[in-house]
Amino acid sequence: MTVARRAGSTSERIVGAAVRLFAAKGFDATTVQEVVEAASVTKGALYHYFGSKDDLLFEIYRSLIGRQMADLDAIVAAGLDAATTVRRILVGLVATTARSVDETAVFVREMHRLDAGRLAGFRSERRRYHETFRSVVEQAQRTGEFASAVPADTVVLIAFGVVNQLPTWYRPDGPKSPERLGEEIADFVLAALRPTPG
Repeated sequence: MTVARRAGSTSERIVGAAVRLFAAKGFDATTVQEVVEAASVTKGALYHYFGSKDDLLFEIYRSLIGRQMADLDAIVAAGLDAATTVRRILVGLVATTARSVDETAVFVREMHRLDAGRLAGFRSERRRYHETFRSVVEQAQRTGEFASAVPADTVVLIAFGVVNQLPTWYRPDGPKSPERLGEEIADFVLAALRPTPG
C-alpha cells in the first residue's frame, strides 16, 4: 500500500523522517519505531499511510520519479527547438536530483530491495525517460540541428551518467546552485552536439 503525498503533512513528515534515517543509517539498520519517533507520529499513523518499510522506500522513489517524469513531459510537449529542450531537460533533472540528493542516494543504494513488480515499474519509467531524451537528440541529428558524430545513445549515457553521480559529490551548501550546475552540464552536452561550421 502506498499513498500519494496528497494525504497531507503527516505522510510528508513520515517520508521525510524515513529519508533522513535511511540516508544516515541505511534501510536495514533503520527500524519502524525510529521512523515513528523521528516523524513525531504514532505507529498506527505510519501504518495508516504505509503498510511497511518497503512501502516507504517505494514512496521515496515514486515521488521523485513522478516529479521528474511530469517535468520531462511538459518540456517536450512545449515543442521548442532541440537545444532549448535538451537544456531545459538537463537543468530540470539536475535541479530535482540535487534538491532531493538524500532521496536519490537512498533509492540508488536500496532500490534492489523493491519487489519484482515495483522494480520492473522503476525500470520502465527510467527507460521511458531515457528514450524520450534520446529521441529529442536523434531527431535533431537527423535534421542537422545537432552534430551526429556522437550517437544519441552515447549522449544519453554521458548526460545521465553525470546526473546519476550527483548524490556522491553534490553538497547543498556548496558554491553552486542546482540551476547553475544544471546550466553548466547542459553547456557541456550542447557544446559536444553543436554542428561544425561549413
